[in-house]
Amino acid sequence: MLEKIKSIITEKFGREVILAEDTETLQPGLTVEASRIAEICRELRDNPDTYFDFLSSLSGVDYGPESGEFGVVYHLASIPYRTLFVLKVRVRGTRDVNELPPVPSVSEVWRTAEWHEREAYDLVGIRFSGHPDLRRILLPDDWEGHPLRKDYKTAESYQGIKIDY
Repeated sequence: MLEKIKSIITEKFGREVILAEDTETLQPGLTVEASRIAEICRELRDNPDTYFDFLSSLSGVDYGPESGEFGVVYHLASIPYRTLFVLKVRVRGTRDVNELPPVPSVSEVWRTAEWHEREAYDLVGIRFSGHPDLRRILLPDDWEGHPLRKDYKTAESYQGIKIDY
């Protein structure tokens, strides 16, 4: 399946959009150019040879302050073909919460991505460009920072209430 998907992507978008391959994992996958993720996902959904009709998971990743990179991992499923596939993107980003790393939204490809992207925005601080309603989903609107970032400093209090861990 990996070779078929690579072939579909390279024929439509060119070889340069594939940045890396994951072949030694339970689910094969590709790291692709972040700026093309929505187009690639739409092709994999609409192509009759793949028909990835379900986005089962989307997760934000902080690769750490040393790397200066953030990522998004997309777990795709084709229910009729009973196949699973993983797509990944990596983007450069600063640690400044006012300059969040951008990744195009895939919410127009799979509507369920709206919720997944809001969670990744809220917890990791990835800005999904083109998202119809990008706002916090788990934390209060006035929460400072993104708790799943590797350099996040846990707040001692919120709204004057001590946070006790």
